[in-house]
Amino acid sequence: MLAQQGILTKADGDCVAVERPDGSSAVFIICEHASRALPERFGDLGLSAEALSSHIAWDPGALAVASKISAALDATLISQRFSRLIYDCNRPPESAGAMPETSEIYTIPGNQRLDEADRRARTEGLYIPFHDRIRTLLKERGARGQRTVIVTMHSFTPIYNGKPRAVELGILHDEDHWLADRMLDAAAQAPLYQTERNRPYGPEDGVTHTLKLHGIANGLHNVMIEIRNDLIGDDVSQGVMADYLTGLLQNSLEA
Repeated sequence: MLAQQGILTKADGDCVAVERPDGSSAVFIICEHASRALPERFGDLGLSAEALSSHIAWDPGALAVASKISAALDATLISQRFSRLIYDCNRPPESAGAMPETSEIYTIPGNQRLDEADRRARTEGLYIPFHDRIRTLLKERGARGQRTVIVTMHSFTPIYNGKPRAVELGILHDEDHWLADRMLDAAAQAPLYQTERNRPYGPEDGVTHTLKLHGIANGLHNVMIEIRNDLIGDDVSQGVMADYLTGLLQNSLEA
């Protein structure tokens, strides 16, 4: 039934949100894991309220930081309005992680034994519209000759599988490391956070799908930013992080 009707209702609205579609900055921000909301037809996927508010459902603080950077730079920001538990837009449809049956310590009852029609409905409902909107915006920027660098914004947990993570800020890249190199150099000049390359994840973990799809494939420089989420738990700390990252980006693009 979902495959026939689509997964979103009128009440759900669009799966994509865009801030500053005509932003003047070269920076183009993407936030794939911005929201923990579930489309109404999926209920709670059989998960507790605790699970649905945890990192398995979204990247806490990532959208707030991205939005503040967007405002500071007049940068376009595009975000997915629904939880990665339904579809992780930083994964291709063939990936097991696109619609995960388990995540960290949680089994996801509503994602068990999805058939081809279920997977296609989710792909068509969330993944395709999200990335099509990105393509449209990038095409418009190209048509007006606007410089573009792609920045994807994420957050990660301070403890994973019982082990604390010392890294506070990750600057991630795939084969194109132009922007990452400059951001890491800028961070070394102003070391407010413990900043590392390709930590706590890297290309080998399959996290650079969006970078490859829209950055590398289009010849656009790109970077993925990972922030430890205990550092962006409230508006004040989100503002501090956004100011810092805004400075890194500005310094990197001017270098």
